Amino acid sequence: MNPPFAILTPDLVLDALESVGLAPDGRLLALNSYENRVYQAGIDDGPMRVVKFYRPARWSDAAILEEHAFTAELEAQEIPVAAPIAFNGSTLQHFGELRFAVFPRLAGRAPELSDPDTLERLGRFIGRIHAVGACRRFEARPAIDIASFGEEPRAWLLEHDFIPPDLLAAWRSTVDQALDGVRRAFDRAGDVATLRLHGDCHMGNVLWLPGDSGGPQFVDFDDARSGPAVQDLWMLLSGERHEMVGQLADILAGYEDFHDFAPRELHLVEALRTLRLIHYSAWIARRWDDPAFPAAFPWFNTQRYWQDRVLELREQIALMDEAPLWPA
Repeated sequence: MNPPFAILTPDLVLDALESVGLAPDGRLLALNSYENRVYQAGIDDGPMRVVKFYRPARWSDAAILEEHAFTAELEAQEIPVAAPIAFNGSTLQHFGELRFAVFPRLAGRAPELSDPDTLERLGRFIGRIHAVGACRRFEARPAIDIASFGEEPRAWLLEHDFIPPDLLAAWRSTVDQALDGVRRAFDRAGDVATLRLHGDCHMGNVLWLPGDSGGPQFVDFDDARSGPAVQDLWMLLSGERHEMVGQLADILAGYEDFHDFAPRELHLVEALRTLRLIHYSAWIARRWDDPAFPAAFPWFNTQRYWQDRVLELREQIALMDEAPLWPA
């Protein structure tokens, strides 16, 4: 079986751009992306563009178009997002066996998450995203939940023999305890509303424009799913517990200007972090036949890697039983 992007050469990228009527000038820069292949391309008599080639078989066409429609809704509300450009009436293009989309090139730096004003402004824009996200539901894109982010990745890793035999019992026991902790956290949170999310709202997917008229620009909605609102907030928190409490208060001060937040969702912060850790190991393992992954993650699937994952999940088990991060 050939690697998923084996046929994707620089010439093919340029040919794909020409197929939608663009005139690339030959400037092509590969951007940092593992799930898909993303390039910055120079265009004759026009601004730079970003072209994303989607990983085959990951999303259906309908799921990709739902992502595109969501970003178009956000753009229509003047929320600064990277929304794909339509050619011939569609934002999703096919070139041979590959699918791609073209985006405007957005520039900016990483947000300063130690600055309370930056956090409040981030919260304000995420609140606006969620106000739009709550207006309708995804039909083709899945949800962030215990089954898809915890139980299924656990089963897949066991079925494909990725865990070293001498660590298998410890890893299985620890993951099972962690998932029990996740279920208790969801029980404590109760019936939490779900909405359309960015899904992967970490600082790498936010480009910040400086100045009073600047602010965040949100990119890469490839992981957009349905889920609880706090999923788009917790990845912006870091440091010691008291620091995260202060950061959360700043984010919510802006967020609640545009969208209500149910405090019981804070029971899910460490549970969602735990699910992401389990899902992340399976994500790398599923793509191990892609040459980009062994090159980018040489430490994966070593004895030390799985030992560290056991220790990491044990820490999460303890954290999930602590009181949630109630903002002051």
